[in-house]
Amino acid sequence: MNSRLKVFGVIAILGFMAGVIAQLTAAVILPWLVTVLPLLGGATNYLISGFAGACLTVVLVSVWVYMTGKKDPY
Repeated sequence: MNSRLKVFGVIAILGFMAGVIAQLTAAVILPWLVTVLPLLGGATNYLISGFAGACLTVVLVSVWVYMTGKKDPY
């Protein structure tokens, strides 16, 4: 039971960090990229959101794999 609560806690912390990163991307990075890359027009928001989501997913899965991986090699 105790280990299950730890897993839920870690998932909650990772979800919180994902939300903070998403907010930072939406509030700071997105307007900056719209001014830097005006050629993309209206598609900029979708491209950046997709890229941020992909990066965030890779980071979260990498953290999960690292935390749940076996410590001893075969």
